[in-house]
Amino acid sequence: MSRHDTSDLIFRRTLAVFPISILILVAGILFQLVYSSLPSLSKFGLGFLLNSTWDPVAENFGALPFIFGTCVTSFVALLLAVPIGVGVAIYLAEYAPPQVARVVSLLVDLLAAIPSVIYGLWGIFVLVPYMRNTLQPFLGKYFGFLPFFQGPNYGVGILAASIMLAIIIIPFIISVSREVILAVPQVYKESAYALGATRWEAMSNIVLSHGKVGILGAVILALGRAIGEVMAVTMIIGNNVVITPSLFSPGYTLASVIANEFAEADSNLYLSALIEIGLVLFLVSIIVNILARILIWSVTKGNSAEGVR
Repeated sequence: MSRHDTSDLIFRRTLAVFPISILILVAGILFQLVYSSLPSLSKFGLGFLLNSTWDPVAENFGALPFIFGTCVTSFVALLLAVPIGVGVAIYLAEYAPPQVARVVSLLVDLLAAIPSVIYGLWGIFVLVPYMRNTLQPFLGKYFGFLPFFQGPNYGVGILAASIMLAIIIIPFIISVSREVILAVPQVYKESAYALGATRWEAMSNIVLSHGKVGILGAVILALGRAIGEVMAVTMIIGNNVVITPSLFSPGYTLASVIANEFAEADSNLYLSALIEIGLVLFLVSIIVNILARILIWSVTKGNSAEGVR
C-alpha cells in the first residue's frame, strides 16, 4: 500500500505540472503584451479605447474603430450563422437519412479544416463580385431606407467580412450542436412520443431544452473564432479606419489591423499601439469566455433547480 500511495502521489503531482504550465503561459503572454504596450499605455491611457483617430504620421492612436468593427462583424456573423448552423445540426441528427448525414458531416468537418487564407481568396474572387454586382444593389434598392444598407457599393466592406465570418464559423456550430443533440438520451424522446408529442414538439421542448447549454457552448466557440479571425477578414473588409452604421462601408477589426500594419510600424509608439490592440483583443477574448462561463453556469443552475423541484 505504501508503494502504491507513493506512485499515486508522484503521478498526481506530475499531472499538476500541466495545468500550472498553462497558467504560466497565459501569464507570460499577458505580461509581454502589457510590457510592450507601456509606451502607448503611458501616453494615451484609457483614452486609447475611446479615441477614434488612427494617425501614424502624427502618432495619434485610438482603438475605437477597430473595437467597433470587431463587434459589428462578429454580431452580424452570429446573426447569420447560428440559425443555419443549429438548423443543419437538427436535420443531420434527427431527420437526415444515415447516408446523407455521414456525407454532410464529413463535408462539414472538411470546411472547418480549410485555412482562413483559402476562404479569403474565395471571398476576393467570388464573394466580393457577388456583393458588388448582386447582393448590395438589391439591399440598397429595397432596404436603402435603413442606415445599415446605405453607402458606397465597393463589394468589400463590413457586410462581406461578416458573411465570410459566418461561413467560417458555421461548421463549428454544426459539429458541436449535432453532437449535443445526439447526446440527448433517447428515452427522453421516447417518453415524449409516448405522451402524444409530435416530432417537432419533442425536438423543441425536450431535445433543444436539454441540449441548450451545449448549443450555447457551440455559439461561444464560434464567437471566439469570429473575434480572432485574421486573414480572411483582412482580405475583404476593406481596411478603412471609420465608424459608420453602414454595413457596405469598408472597416477594420482588432485582428486585421495588427496583421495589416505590423510590418509598417516604423516607430516605437506605433508598434506599442499595435501591441496594445493585441492586448485589447486578448482581454476581450478572456471577458467573452468569462461571460460565457457565467451564462452557462446560470443555465445549468436553473436546470438543477428544476430537477430538484
